[in-house]
Formats: sequence, C-alpha cells, structure tokens
Amino acid sequence: MTQHFDLIVIGGGVNGAGAARDAAGRGARVLLLEAGDLGSGTSGKSTKLVHGGLRYLEHGEFALVREALAEREVLWRIAPHIVRPMRFVLPVNKAIRAHWKLRAGLFLYDHIAGKSSFPGAEAIRLEDHPAGDPLYAEITGGFEYSDAWVDDARLVVLNAVDAARRGAMVRTRCPVTAIAREGDGWKVIAGDEGYTAAALVNAAGPAVDDLAWMAGTAPKYAIRRVRGSHIVVPRLFDHDFAYVFQQPDTRICFAIPYEEHFTLIGTTDADHKGPLDHVEPDAEEIRYLCDAVNRYFVENITPADIIWSYAGVRAIVDFGTARPEAATRGYRLVLSAPEEGAPLLSIYGGKLTSYRHVAEEAVDLLAARLPVLKAAHWTADEPLPGGDFPRDAIGLLVGELTREYPFLAHEDALRLARCYGLDAVTILGDAKARIDLGRDFGCGLSEAEVRHLIQQEWAFTAEDVLWRRTKLGLHMSAAEMAGLREYLGA
Repeated sequence: MTQHFDLIVIGGGVNGAGAARDAAGRGARVLLLEAGDLGSGTSGKSTKLVHGGLRYLEHGEFALVREALAEREVLWRIAPHIVRPMRFVLPVNKAIRAHWKLRAGLFLYDHIAGKSSFPGAEAIRLEDHPAGDPLYAEITGGFEYSDAWVDDARLVVLNAVDAARRGAMVRTRCPVTAIAREGDGWKVIAGDEGYTAAALVNAAGPAVDDLAWMAGTAPKYAIRRVRGSHIVVPRLFDHDFAYVFQQPDTRICFAIPYEEHFTLIGTTDADHKGPLDHVEPDAEEIRYLCDAVNRYFVENITPADIIWSYAGVRAIVDFGTARPEAATRGYRLVLSAPEEGAPLLSIYGGKLTSYRHVAEEAVDLLAARLPVLKAAHWTADEPLPGGDFPRDAIGLLVGELTREYPFLAHEDALRLARCYGLDAVTILGDAKARIDLGRDFGCGLSEAEVRHLIQQEWAFTAEDVLWRRTKLGLHMSAAEMAGLREYLGA
C-alpha cells in the first residue's frame, strides 16, 4: 500500500534533517529518506565547528558570515549538550598576512557578530600564553578569538529524532531509485516501497544535481564537489585552545582538541572527481595536513601517527572560482515554478553552521504552495532533544548524573551528558548498579545505550554506533568493537 505524505525530504544530512524537523513542527506529514545512515556523508565529516567563517571575510562574503555568526548563538542555545564555545589561537605569520590585517579582520568579525555571548578577540603574546608552549620559539605574536565546536553527526541525528517526535517518518538505508510527478503530486520509489507526496525537497548535498535529473528537471546551478579531509592524531598539546594555522598557499588549517586524548587536524580543499559512496583522504592531502601543523608545532607528526582519517565532499555552488577554497560556502534555494506541477525545492550548497536557517527558509518557500504548513517560525527557540537546559550548565548536568547514578565514572557521565543531554536519563532509567544496564561493551558503552540507539536513533551497524552516534571507535579496543559487531549482527 502506497503511503502518502505532504512532504518527502530526500537526503539525511543536516539540511535534509533540518528541513524535515522544521516542516513536521509546522504541521506537515513528512517522510525523510536517506540512502545510507543519517550523517554518514558530508554532514558527519566536517571540521566540527559552529563558526562564522573568519576566512570568508577575505572573499567579501559578509552576509554569509553575519548569518553564520547569528546561527552560532542559536545553536549554542538550542543544543548546549553538543555545542560548546571554544577559544581559537591564530599565530601571526607576517609573510602570509600582516599583523594589522589579522587585527582588522578579527575586529570586523566581532563587529558583524554584534551583541554576542562569545568573548571578543584579543592580541596575545605567545611566549606568555599556554598555547605558545607547543609552538616554535620564534612564533611569538598572535590573536585569540571565539567560535564553537559541535558534534556534527549528532546534530544531524537529533534533528531527525525531533522530526520523528513531531510525527515525521524517518527511513534510513533506503535509496531512492525513481522519482516522477504523478497527477498533482510526486511518486517516489525508495527501497521496496512506493510513496507519494504533495511536494518534494532535494537535500542530496553533493548529489543534488543527480537527484534533480532523476526528478526530470535540469539542475539550476552547477555543483563543484570539493573534498575536505581530516586526520586525528594523539593529542599534541595539553590545553583546551584550538589553533588556526596560516599556510604558505594562504589557506588555513585547524588543530583542535578532540575526544580528550586526540587532536583533530583539517581541512583540505581539493576538487573531487570520483564517486560519492566511499570518500577517503588521499596521500597528498594527508601529507599536506602533516606539513601544515609541522610548520608550527615543535613535536612533528607523520602519516604513521594517524589514528583515524576521514573526508567529506562539500557541494559548493560553482560560479567559476579558480581555487576551491575561494568558492562560496553560501547556498541557493530553487523552487520549481507552479506551471511545472507539484513543487520541487532543491538546496544547493550551504554550510553546517547555517543549516537551521537554510531549512527555515526552505520551508517558508514551500509554505506558499503547501497550505498545511504553518507560517510561524519555531526552530530557533525549541531545544533539540536533550538540550532543554541552560547552555552553561553541562557541568551541573554531569554532577546530577553522578549523584543519581553513583556507579557512573565521571568520564562516562560526561560523555553521556555531551551525547544525550537530559535524555541520558531515559537511557539510564531506574538503574541502581552498572549491571542493570546490561552488557558492558567497553569504554562505558552499555547494552541499554545500544538499544536506545537502535530503537530511537536508527543505528543499525557497529559503525553507526562507534563513529556517528558516538566516537567510541577512537577509544575501544579491537576486541571490544568485535564484540559489539557480533551483538548487532545477532
């Protein structure tokens, strides 16, 4: 039996999950379709930052930076468990950018942010600053400024969870094989099922143009596929500051404290010509990232030090820019004309930080053609699942968890709080001892948590659990991961 919806959203990345959440909260019956796992593509393979994009100022993208800085405030407010402020240290390299130019850029960055909850930029002497200790002695001047870190894959999942709680149907591992206008609506074949809807959202990210052709329409914009690669190595410094390192080719590279014991280094900007189903950093990108931090850190790294690497392909609207890093990170929304029949809205480009605003604008456009959609905006004020607590209160939440569940180690309570926020209590339930949570898979991962991820967050494989719903793949032994795979396989 064919199921009917008001809106079908194709693409379970952050834009698709955000659009599904927004539309479901405005009263539409929504279906979200994803060919793989939620956040398994570009959205879960970012540098994991909520930021305005300081370097975009060099390319004159002031509106993009202003929008992203506004969303930085919103995301910290609605998701304080997975978003947290971070101070970034930008060492001066006068051969690349003059001191005055960096000062002016940071002044403009803070000015565009307006009245902000994030502290402003300031000049620092690295010989007197904790962030100076790991750097070469001749690197003496720099700046500190604010942005934020986010668990990107969980951001996607939590948007989908909230969409489902508001009535949406979410289907993962359900590739779309056919799309056609049928009467005054759409017919979509996905997996072994057929679905119909009054309107369709194409949120396929780097495959947005391919999906447009499948739907029988010519893509409005050309897409430039740019691969961003990252590496994770054992922790290179003992403080909580992140670094922004300028490179001789004028690009920048981040070195970010990650998962307590590691440093995340990225990103590259390389045109991607290959398939989208299995994207990995190439040897040249890995060498580039090692060289990028070795120009600054006394403790050099080599490819042999890499614990984990990943790459995502960003869909950038192609306006003919010669260099990938200079191409706009802005987005374009294209709604089909009424005379074409049932509405098709395609999302071209965009960046992680601005996803909520992109989704809101997309649903606004559809509301003119779908009377079921209410006009009122709501997603900037409603917390994502688990995030209904003050944004500076994560420490209090950890304290409450350890008091209520004294068998929890502090590091386990902190991980649960940062993953699930208040929803950690739904996992722990009435447990009085660790054994009440069922099998212990290692590193604090319990059978109760795995069941929650399967039943509430569409986890299916060990990789879904270890690398997207959590990052325990960085911490667990090979034997522990094998045990989880065996459990899930059974």
